[in-house]
Parts: sequence; C-alpha cells; structure tokens
Amino acid sequence: MTGSRIAAIGHYQPARVLTNKDLAGMVDTSDEWITSRVGIRTRRIAGPDEPVDELAGHAAAKALAAAGLTPGDIDLVLVATSTAVDRSPNMAARVAARLGIPSPAVMDLNVVCAGFTHALATADHTVRAGAATRALVIGADKMSEVTDWTDRTTCVLVGDGAGAAVVEACGPDEEPGIGPVLWGSVPEMGNAVRIEGQPARFAQEGQSVYRWATTQLPPFARKACERAGLTPADLAAVVLHQANLRIIEPLAEKIGAVNAVVARDVTESGNTSAASIPMAFSKLVERGEISSGDPVLLFGFGGNLSYAGQVVRCP
Repeated sequence: MTGSRIAAIGHYQPARVLTNKDLAGMVDTSDEWITSRVGIRTRRIAGPDEPVDELAGHAAAKALAAAGLTPGDIDLVLVATSTAVDRSPNMAARVAARLGIPSPAVMDLNVVCAGFTHALATADHTVRAGAATRALVIGADKMSEVTDWTDRTTCVLVGDGAGAAVVEACGPDEEPGIGPVLWGSVPEMGNAVRIEGQPARFAQEGQSVYRWATTQLPPFARKACERAGLTPADLAAVVLHQANLRIIEPLAEKIGAVNAVVARDVTESGNTSAASIPMAFSKLVERGEISSGDPVLLFGFGGNLSYAGQVVRCP
C-alpha cells in the first residue's frame, strides 16, 4: 500500500453570467438583499444543451492536460454529482466516453455538496489498496436544472460548473499528498437539504443548515487537520463548500486557520454543490494564491447533513 497525491486540478464554468440585477427582474429580490444574506454577486448558468457530463468533461480535460497525461493513463473515473438526470449510463461512463478513456472503472457518488471530498477520499483509498494507479475525481452539478426559479430563497443561491483532480499513487519514498479523511453525517436531519419530487427541486431549511454548519463542523475540520499531523495554523488555505459567505467566514474563523487564504468563490459562482470545492481550489492554484506543496484543508458539507474533509498538498 502507498499514499496518493493530487497531480493536477482544473475547473470549468458555462459562459452565461446571471447577476443579482438579473434575478431582481425575475423574483422579488435585490442586489442588496442577496449580497447581505449570502454574499453572492454572480453565478454561471448552463444552457439546455450543456449537460452535467459536458461540464465534467471540460474540467477533467483541463486537469489531465495540467498533469501532462493522456486519457489512456486513467484507470478510474469518479464523478460526484446530485443532478444527473438519467440512471444509466452514469456520468462517469459518459465522461470517460467523451475523453476517450479506454477501460476505466466508472462510478458516480451522490453525497450532494460534500460529494467531491467523499470522492477524493474514495480515490485515495482505492489507490492505497492498489486497485487503481491514476484516477479522475470530478465534482459537477447543474443546479439550475433542479431550481424553482420562482422561489427567491433558493434561486438566488445556485450556479453550475465542474472541477476535477487527477489523483495518482505516490512514489515509495514520497510523503502522501492526501491526508486521512474525516467524514460522517446526521441522517436524522437529512431532510434539511433536499433535491426531491417530480420534477426534482432543490429546497432547504436555511437556518437549520446555518446553525449546524457554524456550530457543529469546526471541531470536525480541526480533527481532519489533526489526522494529517497538522494544526489549523499550519494551513496555507481553507477551501470549504461554497454554500454561503455567511457560513464560510464564521466557519473558517472558528477552525482557527489564522494564516490561511480562505476561498470565497461563492461570491462569483454561487452554490455549485459538488463542484464548489474543486472549482474554488483550482482558482486559488490558477491565480497563484497558493504554491505547490502547500497544505490545504478541503471540507465539504450539506445534503444528508453529510460532511467530509481532508488536508491535501497543493499540486
């Protein structure tokens, strides 16, 4: 058994920008109302001809190129999503077909907003066990397709996009670049975040989620650091699920990562569910706000009141 690391990361967002001013023409809201409550200014919205696997494929292709790899180098594709319309073929198989990956294991994981960190842990465990050598781990969601655009409490939150990471085995003398996962859930409160019904629609109990995230999650995030042999003060960056700026900022402060860059991509991308962490992480790397080898806490939370976090080394 050996450890694994993130070799490269990439992201993709559709071209259409939906502003708060645009939303004010659709529902009873305003730029001030939205920014004061959730901190979001803009979000990207995919068109009807841009399915989830297309978003995922673009992000995955960028990560592959950044890693200097070809599709034939990948033997596992994991896609975290909660907005796949069809039951089969799954998103992972569709992404593999788009990219020309010849014979990978293909699996989708639905852990909603914590999907990417669950999928990253699954890839790490698989590589450690020797069942895969290189994996594409993708978070992709098209939240606009499950949104009630007449509900001002939820339609102001969502955006579409994808982020992807290439995970590969470490060398025999190399320190693992993905730390042990800390994960769990609160099933009895799972109804606080929902995508259900026919047609499926996103809904949540906003205050319950806010209280849970800001009060219950900080000790778990600190425990994830401890499992990696670090303290929060050692972190170069904190990338939380980009749910709401009023959740991100208090949670980051309570974790105690006093020296870390805190990702705030939610302000320009909205809540993109499973895509939010890899997109925000990729943008920090792209902008040079963190450097190769830096320790970064990734921590997802949301639907099912699930959570999962690990410290990774920046590619």
